[in-house]
Amino acid sequence: MRVLLVEDEKGISSAICQVLKKENFSVDPVYTGTDGLDYALTENYDAVVLDVMLPEMDGFQVLKKMREQGVRTPVCMLTARAGLEDRVKGLETGADYYLPKPFQMAELIACLRAITRRKEEKPVMALSFGDVELNAREAKLSCSATGQSVKLGGKEYQLMELLLRNPRQILPRETLFDRVWGYDSEAEYGNLEVYLSFLRKKLAFVGSRVKIRATRGVGYSLEEEV
Repeated sequence: MRVLLVEDEKGISSAICQVLKKENFSVDPVYTGTDGLDYALTENYDAVVLDVMLPEMDGFQVLKKMREQGVRTPVCMLTARAGLEDRVKGLETGADYYLPKPFQMAELIACLRAITRRKEEKPVMALSFGDVELNAREAKLSCSATGQSVKLGGKEYQLMELLLRNPRQILPRETLFDRVWGYDSEAEYGNLEVYLSFLRKKLAFVGSRVKIRATRGVGYSLEEEV
């Protein structure tokens, strides 16, 4: 399960991330309302854990704009505000669950499992561009022109998913790195180059015309050779 965590207190964010990862959740932590809205609108998540008191834009505003843009991802709101008025406001804005701080991690995990079970939308099982397709169930990259396929590792899959969700768009290397390795990762940018190299080799292996193009000093994009 892929979760977006929007929490500005980095100690709390780190603790939540550690617990969720032990439960086999994939977590993207961000620390401002603006970044939370950007990720919620541009990425595909199974659930969002959203704090109310955030810099730049509070959680109520983030949730309101998400729903106005048609994003139906289940949302669990976190807040130190325990008053009935705030809980009602969150639920009326479109929250699926309201969890006052402090809370037990077991309750947060139970909340996430409950709200994702209620999701009506079917998950996207495959992404495609040109002659290449990425299958989420099997984590396989395949080429429709050749019939060849190849299994991807975890970080290869995450990178390919980001590129396929934004074809022909140049994604800054910082964006790719942060979304795959995380903001607080001690890994170096060289790791990104290595995994992009792995992906290029696998695209060549399946015989695809789709290529990962580097734009010097800017970033990377997925392009199709004519």
